[in-house]
Amino acid sequence: MKKILVSSTNEDVIKTVLSVYVKFTNQFDLSISSSTEDTLSNIDYELPEIKILDFSSEDIDCQRVLNAIDSDPWLHNGGIIAVAKNGNQVQEIEELKNPNILCCQNVRNFCENFDRLLNILWSNKQFLFNRGLGEKIGGIESGSFICENNPFDLKMYAGFLVNYLYCTNRINDDGRYALQTTLMEMLTNALEHGNCNISYEEKTSWLENGGNIIELIERKLQDPKIGARKIYIEYMIGKEISQFSIRDEGKGFDWHSRIGNSMDFSEETHGRGISLSKKLVSSMEYNDSGNKVTFKIDNIQNQSNTVPMIMSTFSTIKYKRHQIVCKQNEPSNNLFFIVSGRYGVYVDGKLISVLTTGDMFIGEMAFLLNDRRSATIMSAGEGELIKIPKASFLNLIRTYPHYGIFLSKLLAQRVSNTNKRASKLAKEVETLKKLQNA
Repeated sequence: MKKILVSSTNEDVIKTVLSVYVKFTNQFDLSISSSTEDTLSNIDYELPEIKILDFSSEDIDCQRVLNAIDSDPWLHNGGIIAVAKNGNQVQEIEELKNPNILCCQNVRNFCENFDRLLNILWSNKQFLFNRGLGEKIGGIESGSFICENNPFDLKMYAGFLVNYLYCTNRINDDGRYALQTTLMEMLTNALEHGNCNISYEEKTSWLENGGNIIELIERKLQDPKIGARKIYIEYMIGKEISQFSIRDEGKGFDWHSRIGNSMDFSEETHGRGISLSKKLVSSMEYNDSGNKVTFKIDNIQNQSNTVPMIMSTFSTIKYKRHQIVCKQNEPSNNLFFIVSGRYGVYVDGKLISVLTTGDMFIGEMAFLLNDRRSATIMSAGEGELIKIPKASFLNLIRTYPHYGIFLSKLLAQRVSNTNKRASKLAKEVETLKKLQNA
């Protein structure tokens, strides 16, 4: 069951959460923290996937909580819902461009949308709750979303995709910025210029006269025909390349002139998005009518997420092809964090599996059980490992308990996968026996 942490002292926020949560007791566990220290402790010990940080609660230092999450990649799983006291604070939080924040709303909008928010989160849980727990990156994953004409929806779905690619080691920090920027720019264009048919000139005039673009969108959506339009997102997430398509139901635009336009938009109030996005991705193209854009990004290869700062003090060892990391039956004094590369696991001279960055660690079972190594580990090619002495890792867990909890989850996931494979093998054996006796 997934966990939600609400860090708030605002009675309206807490009342809303409790009233809506009644519908989701089978999907989420809920915790409410009313102080900074309690929030940080909950994050360390419970590892909640969804963190609701209420910046309107003056008794809670949400920025400190946000900094703690940002500083440790192992806490990036899931996402943050930010609640602000007013529109100005919403803008301040959004200007942080923090990739861990899925969306930000003022208190009134949060209370109105929280039911819908939880439905979206649960319906798309596969994009939020991944942190390399034995996950193997290999085959192509594809699917689609259908978005309403709501900026809130656009931010949520963009957040899903960015978070998923980051947590499955397909993009790094720079890639997160590039993908989030491009997705939001293309989705915003689909909403404003596509479905709402807001021209460049109309938007310019509106902004120069002190208007808010959200108000203009809401005015356009009062037309039933415009309000009924949808935005369609398609994705193909592969091992080396990921591709995204965004289509609106507007009449399109003359993308030939816009893409090829060499104008300098540096002094304009808007209009730089397509040019900037095109530089952030490996390729971008539009359909003939201009109401669908497709772009690709290159995934990183054989690379782990950013190594937590507190781990950077340990020795990093570079391995060459076919170099031994550890041998079967030898004492286990070190744990290895996989920075890059692939590593064969041999038992009695036979290859039984291959460990990659998605497996995170080498030797954790013997490490925790005070046992000898159960297998020989050999690098398949060049790679890097961080060697962590046992005493140091135990001290690390005392200071940062979520490291121990995460390691336990990792082991539990591996045991679960082993059980599934054993069950599948047992069924296959039973089927063969039946065929032989037939």
